Amino acid sequence: MPDQLVFGMEVFLNGLMAGVLYALVALGFVLIYKASGIFNYAQGVMALFSALTLVGIMEGQVPFGHIINAVFGTEIHHFGWHVPAFAAILLTMGVMVLLAICVQKFVFRHLVGQEPIILFMATIGLAYFLEGVGDLMWGSEIKKLDVGLPQGINSAIDEATLGMFGYGFFIDNLDIVATLIATLLVITLVIFSQYTKQGRAMRAVADDHQAALSVGVSLNFVWVMVWSVAGFVALVAGIMWGTKSGVQFSLSLIALKALPVLMLGGFTSIPGAIVGGLIIGVGEKLFEFAVGPLVGGATENWFAYVLALVFLVFRPQGLFGEKIIERV
Repeated sequence: MPDQLVFGMEVFLNGLMAGVLYALVALGFVLIYKASGIFNYAQGVMALFSALTLVGIMEGQVPFGHIINAVFGTEIHHFGWHVPAFAAILLTMGVMVLLAICVQKFVFRHLVGQEPIILFMATIGLAYFLEGVGDLMWGSEIKKLDVGLPQGINSAIDEATLGMFGYGFFIDNLDIVATLIATLLVITLVIFSQYTKQGRAMRAVADDHQAALSVGVSLNFVWVMVWSVAGFVALVAGIMWGTKSGVQFSLSLIALKALPVLMLGGFTSIPGAIVGGLIIGVGEKLFEFAVGPLVGGATENWFAYVLALVFLVFRPQGLFGEKIIERV
C-alpha cells in the first residue's frame, strides 16, 4: 500500500478523534439553544471554569486565596488535603448546578420574553464574568489536570497497524476515551430530549416562552435543568481538553472552533453536533495533510470557518437543523 495512503488513514483517524472533542463543546451550545432559544456565548468559558474548579478542588486549593492573603496578610494557599478525582468531579458538578441556579435567578428570570439579541448579549456578559471569577478564585497559571484517564499512544493499534501496513498509527488513548464518552452522552441526551417529559418541556420553552408558561411549564425549572446539563457537558469537555493540553485560559477559545461545528450540524440537533464535529475534525486534518504543504501550512486555523461559510450560503440551517419558514 502506498505510504501516502497509509499516512492519510492515520490522519483520518486522528481527525475523527479531534472532531469528537469539538463536538463535546458544541453539545453544550445545542442543549441551551434547544431549550431556550439562546445562543450561549459562555459555553467555552463554562468548560474553562469547570476545569479550573475541578483542579482547585482536587488539589485542595483555597478559593480566592491570593485575595484573602492580600487583605489579611496571610500566606494560605492550600487546605492541606487532596480530593480523589471521582469525588472532585461530583463536587464540581454541584458547583455547576449552583451556577445554573444563579444564572437563572439573577439573569434570565428577568429576561423572559425578550428579543434573542438581548439574551445573546447577556451570555457575553456572563462569559466575561465567569472568566474573571475563575481567575480570582483559582489563579491564572497553567494547571495540570489528571483524573486518571489513560494517555499516550495506544499500543494495540500501533502493533496491529504496524503488522498490516508496516507503519504504526499514533492514536492517543485519551482520544479513544473521549470518543466513547461522547457517544454515550449523545445517546443519553437524544433519549432524554425526545422521550421524557422534561425533554418535551425543553422544546416547548424554546418554541415560545409565554405559550409554555400558559400551559403550566415551569420556565425556571426548565432553564435551571438545561443549564445544569450544559454545565455537565462543559465539565466533560473541560476534563478532556484540560487533560490533553493543560487547564489554561486559552481553553475558553475552544468555543470558537465549536461555531463551525454548529453551522454544519445545525443549532437544534444533538446528532448534528456530533456529525458536524467529525466533519470539521476530519476535514481540517485531511486538508492540512493534502493541501497544507502546497500553500505553506497552517490551514487548520481557517479551514473550518471557510467550510462553515460555504454551508451558510447554500444551507444556512445546517445538515440536521430545522428550516424556518415564516408565512406572512
